[in-house]
Amino acid sequence: MKFSINIDHVAFLRNARGENRPDPVTYALMAEEFGVDGIVVHLREDRRHIKDKDLQILREVIKTKLDLEMAATDEIIGIACTTKPELVTLVPEKREELTTEGGLDVKGQKIRLREAIKILDGSGIPVSLFIEPEKDIIDLSKEIGAQFIEIHTGVFANAKNESDYHNELSRICTAAEYAKSLDLSVNAGHGLNYHNTRDIASINTIDEVSIGQAVIAHSVFVGIEKAIKEMISLIRG
Repeated sequence: MKFSINIDHVAFLRNARGENRPDPVTYALMAEEFGVDGIVVHLREDRRHIKDKDLQILREVIKTKLDLEMAATDEIIGIACTTKPELVTLVPEKREELTTEGGLDVKGQKIRLREAIKILDGSGIPVSLFIEPEKDIIDLSKEIGAQFIEIHTGVFANAKNESDYHNELSRICTAAEYAKSLDLSVNAGHGLNYHNTRDIASINTIDEVSIGQAVIAHSVFVGIEKAIKEMISLIRG
C-alpha cells in the first residue's frame, strides 16, 4: 500500500502569522526523502492554506507524485490543467468548514463532475472522486468517467464505539472490493492516524492512503523523519 502525505497543515501553520516558515515545500521534500510515495495539497478557493505559488514550486521540485485536491470550479480546473498534477482528487468544499466534511454529492453534481472529468482527462490528468463507501456512488463515479475513487474514512475514524468502528471498517472493505471489480483504483483518507491506520492498511484492495494532520502533529514532538517512518511502518508492517 502506498502512502501520500497531505501537507496542508504545514501551510496553515505558516499562514497563521503571515510568516514564511514553516515552508510546506521544504516539508514535502523532506517527506519524500523519508519514504512517502506522494504529496497531497488542497488548493481551496479561499487559499486558506496552500497558495498558488506553493503549487507552482511543488510541481517543479517534487519527484514522487502530486495529488491536487480541489473543487470542480472553473478557476481551479484551469489551474490544474496548467499545473498537470499526476492526479486530481475532486472534493466537496464549503467556505465555513474546518476541513472537508464527507464525500462528494455525486448524484446531485453528476453533470458538473462529468464535465470536469472530461476537461481534466483531455489534459491528460487522471481524476479521483472523494466519496462515501456506497455501491451506488461507486457505480456513478465509474459511469461519469472517474479512474480513481478515494473512500472517505472520516466516519470510521470518528466512530464512537467498537461496534460502529468495525461496522464502518467492514463497509469500507466491501466498497473497496466492489470498486476494484469495476477496475477503479482505490485510495482512502480522512481522519486516519497512528491508532486506526493499521486496520485500513489490512484491506488489500486499497492501493493508497492519504494522511496529513496526524503525521504533521506527531512530527512536532518526534521530528519529521520519525513521524513519517512510524506511519510507513504501520501501513506496510
